[in-house]
Amino acid sequence: MDYMTVKQAAERWGISDRRVRLLCAEGKIDGIIRNGRSYLIPANTLKPIDRRSLRGVDISEQYAALFASADAMKSELDRRRPLTQGELQRLQDEFLVEFTYNSNAIEGNTLTLQETALVLGGMTIDQKPLKDHLEAVGHRDAFLYVAELVSAKTAISERTIKEIHSFVLMNKQEDRGVYRRIPVKIMGAFHEPPQPYLVPVQIERLIADLAHDKRHNIEKAALFHLNFEGVHPFIDGNGRTGRLLLNLMLMQGGYPPINVKFADRKRYYTCFDSYYRDHDAAPMVEMVAEYVKERLLQMLQIIQN
Repeated sequence: MDYMTVKQAAERWGISDRRVRLLCAEGKIDGIIRNGRSYLIPANTLKPIDRRSLRGVDISEQYAALFASADAMKSELDRRRPLTQGELQRLQDEFLVEFTYNSNAIEGNTLTLQETALVLGGMTIDQKPLKDHLEAVGHRDAFLYVAELVSAKTAISERTIKEIHSFVLMNKQEDRGVYRRIPVKIMGAFHEPPQPYLVPVQIERLIADLAHDKRHNIEKAALFHLNFEGVHPFIDGNGRTGRLLLNLMLMQGGYPPINVKFADRKRYYTCFDSYYRDHDAAPMVEMVAEYVKERLLQMLQIIQN
């Protein structure tokens, strides 16, 4: 393993030698080698997150290391920005195809990844239903709308939720942006969503609670996703809308959007049962945090290459 000195770390991270020594002494940097009063630091170590930036944020010990790792990667990415407009567009285009494919596939869409890319490029796939084409286009437009909300610093509201859903359900005109009016059951799930008359009240409460939630952005987004899907406010499109809202919250916090993969759908569904059966949100929080770290690492590697 390659190592760097305290001085080299200080220069790389833009902080003083004294601050680096203090971080080493306090055990805030993993893998260091100490020789008397000198420290050698693994060369690939990211700058530890400045705890002062998290003042007023409630972070449980359970997630402290996980969030610290994600935030260190985010801090490093922020330090290396800005990317060019071309680089940003390339990253978004690649992500959008994979996100659209996976999110739709989780809900039963039959388009492959390659077919999804072709449909988003304006082509029609023979022997694939029109519904699958419209779902791909609608999901893409919904994500682009989410990106606009982030740029405009628009807070989550009942209106934005319904507008996102309207894009997602572009193939079902009568149900777009309309709360369900009948009871529903989620096949195979432990939880049973509330009666229709409770949906507006519970969504309103979810949104209101966000203003007072002091938890870390990753935990806050994961919990909102769990609770939103539990309400299951629409007759269709709840999963896709919920994952778009999850990304809206992550992006509002300065994190990249994540792509819950079709291959991970069993683990993803189990997270909901853990929450509603066992009252344990950790599986979903950890899954979201791992996806965030995966995306940050991908972006850092692109910048380095």
